[in-house]
Formats: sequence, structure tokens, C-alpha cells
Amino acid sequence: MTRSEFKELLDSGFVFLDGATGTNLQNAGMPTGVCPEQWILENREIMVQLQKDFVDAGTQILYAPTFTANRLKLGDYGLEDRLRQMNIDLVAISKEAAAGRALVAGDMTMTGRQLYPMGTMMFEELVDIYKEQAEALIAGGCDLFVIETMMSLQETRAAILAIREICDLPVIASLTFEADGRTLFGTNPEAAMITLQSLGADVVGMNCSTGPDGMIENIEKMYSVANVPVLAKPNAGLPQIDKEGKTFYPTSPGDFAAEGRKLIEAGARVLGGCCGATPEHIRRLVEMARSTEPKPVRTEKRRMLSSERAFVEITLDGMLQIIGERINPTGKKKLQAELREGSLDLVRDFARMQEEDGAEILDVNMGTNGIDEKEMMLKAVYEVTQVSDCPLCIDSSFPEVIEEALRIYPGRALINSISWESEKFERLIPIAQKYGAMFVFLPVSDEGIPATQEEKHAIIHAALEECAKRGIAKEDIVVDGLVATVGADPEAALHCTDTFAHCKNDLGLATVCGLSNISFGLPERSFVNMAFLVMAIKSGLTLAIANPSQELLMNAAAATDMLLAREGSDIKYITRAQKYKEAHAGDPKPGSAPAGGAGAAGSGAAGSASGNSTAVNPVYKAVMNGEKTKIIKLCETELSLGTKPDDIISLYLIPAINEVGDLFDKQKYFLPQLIASAGTMEKAIAHLEPMIEKKEGSGPVETVVIATVEGDVHDIGKNLVALMLRNYGYRVIDLGKDVPAEMIIRTALEENASVVGLSALMTTTMMRMKDVVEEAAEKGYKGKIIIGGAAVTSSFAEEIGADGYSRDAAECVQLVKKLLSDNI
Repeated sequence: MTRSEFKELLDSGFVFLDGATGTNLQNAGMPTGVCPEQWILENREIMVQLQKDFVDAGTQILYAPTFTANRLKLGDYGLEDRLRQMNIDLVAISKEAAAGRALVAGDMTMTGRQLYPMGTMMFEELVDIYKEQAEALIAGGCDLFVIETMMSLQETRAAILAIREICDLPVIASLTFEADGRTLFGTNPEAAMITLQSLGADVVGMNCSTGPDGMIENIEKMYSVANVPVLAKPNAGLPQIDKEGKTFYPTSPGDFAAEGRKLIEAGARVLGGCCGATPEHIRRLVEMARSTEPKPVRTEKRRMLSSERAFVEITLDGMLQIIGERINPTGKKKLQAELREGSLDLVRDFARMQEEDGAEILDVNMGTNGIDEKEMMLKAVYEVTQVSDCPLCIDSSFPEVIEEALRIYPGRALINSISWESEKFERLIPIAQKYGAMFVFLPVSDEGIPATQEEKHAIIHAALEECAKRGIAKEDIVVDGLVATVGADPEAALHCTDTFAHCKNDLGLATVCGLSNISFGLPERSFVNMAFLVMAIKSGLTLAIANPSQELLMNAAAATDMLLAREGSDIKYITRAQKYKEAHAGDPKPGSAPAGGAGAAGSGAAGSASGNSTAVNPVYKAVMNGEKTKIIKLCETELSLGTKPDDIISLYLIPAINEVGDLFDKQKYFLPQLIASAGTMEKAIAHLEPMIEKKEGSGPVETVVIATVEGDVHDIGKNLVALMLRNYGYRVIDLGKDVPAEMIIRTALEENASVVGLSALMTTTMMRMKDVVEEAAEKGYKGKIIIGGAAVTSSFAEEIGADGYSRDAAECVQLVKKLLSDNI
């Protein structure tokens, strides 16, 4: 099926998907612990009948049972060499069931391996893994692709790129969200939609996660920024246990359909069911939809950028938005020196500081001599995306550097810049289209910088016309005003403001400029920059590339927006004014002497011998910021100041990781920051522990055995739990994934473990947790059993007789501490 044909299908009204595969096959006799794809091939008639029933119920797109048929997942069963034929044969099963009455989607999902920098797998390796499976699915004759149950936006990007680089079949992308409205890696629904639709997904939505009622808010958020149809494929509720100890899904077909109507009202156009959804659930859903109309797919484009965890909208009539300029080695000798040494510490610091100071987008430029710019740009993108939620502006003179950065960037970026020079335009425009990026347009032609305003505007018009021919919307373009120095051209500022006004009022284009160019070569440049900024904002400037730590500039921008009566600008100005007043409360009045003498700033500080309070101690801050490269050196500095190794742990490391956990709970930190901080602390403890003298009579270290239960091969959350528990001094025995109940309890008894921790991502494997509880009772294990995982709930823990439930790694540490203290 072509993408245009698929669009016609989507435009015609609702499109209905199938329901659950795993839970229905388990009810039909598929045991746990087997390779699902292999079992289906050995019992193909069961799969054919299930999918025929879905088609009879109204399903228009069947998911081929190829969910985990990639190299890594099949490798867990020693079947990776059969990948191609298995995918072909599994598509054939769905083709037989469809019998021409439904389309067949090649189904792909996560590999279970973490991507760099949180894990060891590199992005290109993952793309190759997805390409391998996609090629096999194409060979099998799939009509389109679905990428589903994705927890990582970056992995979803890898799968879409893999498919797009080998074919032009339609692609559906579907993520699973936690109870807090974000994916496991912290992506919100809007950022997911903005990123994936710009990358070329034909449908974007969510599946699994929860029942229909729990999806409504996220679907609304996706629809609010969508230019493609929104998908909703919920579970039939969250699993529960009946009196006989069997798992069931509580949402009946009738209730499923009734709640499905609310999803339609929220904006869902592509509908189906996930875990627990039977053909009858789909039948009732289809019947319900006959009496309603889908909400329209929005055609108007909005200027939106995204990072992995946030998004920014650029509006022509909104407040001025700042692109932070500091991650650029030009004129910064210290940054140049660090980059030549391979250090990115300053880059990380600049990213954090600029976001704190009010930048909404961060420009990243690695152009300096003595380094491999492409290699350093990739490293910088990895580092900045770990410490900041701001979308990035990828800034380079070399198209190959821009392309490599866009490829690994987990969001929708802004390119800085594409000019009207023939070679650069022809090279970079396809790159912008492939990766769905917005771009800064520099009105410079093969003849160089335009000599007149008329020539500059003619270039802008010509580029706009050419972009329209290539399917690029004007909302994807931000015009650079080409700021020259007023010292050389007295009318430089007037020319720029004329361009800003023309672009906004006549062409409907966003604009940007580098403010500081206007004052080059003049004394007291900040005054000139500030005056120019006020003029530019009044003329229609949309974005400014500037240093957000310049208070005069930022406060002038806020005041100007307020005077122009822009929405929200009054509150923004008042907030900035209050912060300015607080920051300068202790400043001496003109002519007065500084209060307190030279040493006053450090007097009375509690903490180490270095005079630092806990919150500002460098070791504490390094853990908070996930500074793995700095932590050993900082610990050594603290030791040289006389702080004992165990005091560094108790005064700085543990309080810091506790604060990280609190920020994680408050959704101010997300999984990448949690992993970075935990890894930093682990490195510090490994360095300090050999120096700590063991005290006589100190109690034994408590042991925790953890495992992902039998049949489940997901271990991201479990691995983080292990890391966090080790950081708190527990002896952790990690048995890995797909571990039978008997092995878990045998190890717990042999190792005298105080706690057993169980993880399960899939609803189809949750019941194996109950097996472990029963095995513990049978074998006389007296320790505590705790559980966690995406679909697991506290009520489920009570139902199976577990001692506790934790939502995440930070909460798990507190749960273990509480359970063990209760035992004393």
C-alpha cells in the first residue's frame, strides 16, 4: 500500500485495528517462557482463527505476530539465525487470516537494550537491527508497518528511520506512557507527536499503558499538536486476579466501547485494543463508532520544536524567544581548550545555565580548529540532551556535521543555517526534510551577501517559492535578518527591522538574528544591543540568538513584550523583576563599601573542611548533575581538604541521590538524569569504599535478590533498581531477566536475602510474580517480596500477597529501607 492510498483510507473516517495477541494466545494455551513467535508458527491455526475473528469483528489492520521477532529478542531463545524466515512466515499467517479483507502491518517493538549514553548500544546499531527485521517483513509482503509499545522516543526514531531508508510504506508509531503521563524516559505526549510526525510517521498514538479512561488526557494532548491521525489502542483495563488465581481484564466489551467514545472525543481516529481486548471488544467498538464522527485531522501547521522531554512553540505574535548562544567556541579560549582536550564539562555547564536563565532553545556549535568537529558535535548533542530539556539548534558550516547531529538528536531540531547558495541549499534541504527539522534561512546567494534590501528580500521570496514547490511549509522556515555592524553601516539596524516587519506582516515568516553583531567594534556594546533588541521586537522579531545571562538584555526584552501587551508578558516581566531584586538584594549602594569584609561570603558555612554547605558542595552538585567525568577528581579534592571518605558518602553523596529521587518523584528529573546521577554516585562510592576503615561490630550488609520474572525479557527498570540499591550500600544479586520462580527463591535462600525484588513490564508476564510468592511460601522463605513494572499496581501486589510495590527505582530504595526497618 502506498502512503497516499493509506492517507485516503485515514481520510475516509475511523480505521480499526485488532485487539490483544499475547493474552488471547495465553488463554488459548500458549505457555509462559516460550518464544511467542516460535509457538505461533508451531500452532498457526490458533493464530489464524484469532485474527479471522478480529477481521469479522471489523478490524481493518491486523498486526502480524512479529512483535519481538528482531535479532536481539530472538537471540534470547537462540533463534536469531531464523529471523528472516520467521518474519516471512508470520506475515503469511496474518495474510491468510486477512484474506484480502484487512491490511497486514509488520509489527516491531523495543529491543530491550538501552541506547548510548544511558546504555552501550549505539544508535546506528539499533537502526541496523530494525532494518534487518523491516526487510524481512517487506519480503513477507506486509502492507505497512506498526512500531508499538515503545517506551523510548529515540528507539522509535531509530525504527522509523530504518523503515524510511529501505521503503516508503506507511508507518504507524505508538508509545506507551506511565501513570504520570510520560514515557519511561520522560517524553510527554506533545513532544512525541511533534518529533514523530515531523520524521514521517503517518499515524502517531499510544497503546497498552492503561484502560481507555486512562488514555483520554494523553490523547487530547497529542491531538492538540497533531497534523496526522491519532491512534488509541488501550488495554481492557488493568489486570486483576479472580478467586481462582487467574488473571482477567475488568473492562467489558460494552464498557470498552463506551469509554472508546471518549477517546474519539479526545481526538483518536485510529482505534483498537491491547492487552485483554478480545474480538468482542473490537466488535462493540466498531458498532459504537458508527454513530459518531471523527474529529478532523488538522491541516494548519504550527512552528514547534521538541527535545526528548519537552517542546517549544514559536509564535509570530508571542513573546520574544531566546536561542542560547554560549555553546560556541568562537571567542571563548577556555571552551576551545577544553574541546581540544576532549572535555565537555563547560558545554554541560553552559547548557544548564542558559536554560536556568531563560533560554528556550540552545544553539550548539563545535566549530574550532584542532578538533574533529563532527565527532565533537555528536558528543555535545549527547551531553546537552542529558542535562537540558531545551530543544537544540544545530549550528555548523558543514552539511555532514548537521546531518550526523540531526540523526542522533531525540527530538525535532532547528538547523542553523541553510543559505540560498546553490550547493548548500541543494545539500541541506533534503536533510531538513528527511529529519523533519525546522531551519534558519540565511538570505545569502552565490553572489554573496546582498548589496541592497531589495536584493535581500528577493532572495527570501525566491527561497520561499522553491521550498513550497518541495513541500516545505513556511512554518518550517525562520529567516535570519542578516545583522551587520552599525559601525560600518549606519542604516544596519533599520535594514534589519525592515526585514523583520516584511517577513512577519507580508510573508507570515518567523525571524531570527544574532543581536551582538549590531554593536561590533563599538564601546559599551550592551547599550547598543539592548536598544536594537527593543526596536527589533517592535518590528516583529521572533527569535534572538543571545546570551541569556545578560540581565539587561533579558529584562529589556521582557519589558518590551509587556509594553506590546503580548499574552503572559506581564507575569513574565514581574517574575524576572522579582528574581533580579532577590539576586541583587545584598549589593552595596553606589559609593558604599562591601559589607562583611572579604571572607564574609564563606563564613558560617556548614559541611566539610572546604567550607561548603551540603547544597553547594562540588561533590553534591556533581551527583545532582550526573557529572561522571568530574566526580573522582572532586572526591580527591574533598579528601585533600581533610574530609573523611565515609563523611563524603554520608554528607554529600547520599543526600544528593536522595534529592535526585525527590526531583524524580516531582517530575523535575526524568530517567536519563536519574541514571546519570546514580552512575556518578556509583563511581564515587567505588573510589571511596576501599579507603573506609571497617568498624568492629558493624552489622552485616543486607542482601537483595532481584530479577525480571520468567517469560519477560525487559530489564531497564530492574537494572536501575539494582544500581540505586547498590549506591545505598545493599548487597545486590541481579539474576537478570526471564528467571524462573524456583531459581529466584533458591538464590534468596542460599544468599540469606532479606528482600526479593521482582520486575515485569508486560501484563502477560505479571502472573509469574504470583508464582514467586507461592514458591516462597512453599520453600519457607521468610524475607520480603516486592514488585514493580509498567503495568504493576499496589492493588496487584496485595492480591498476590507481595509485601510491597514501587513505581520506580527511587521509590524502591525507600520501600526497602522501610520494610527492613520494620523488621528490626
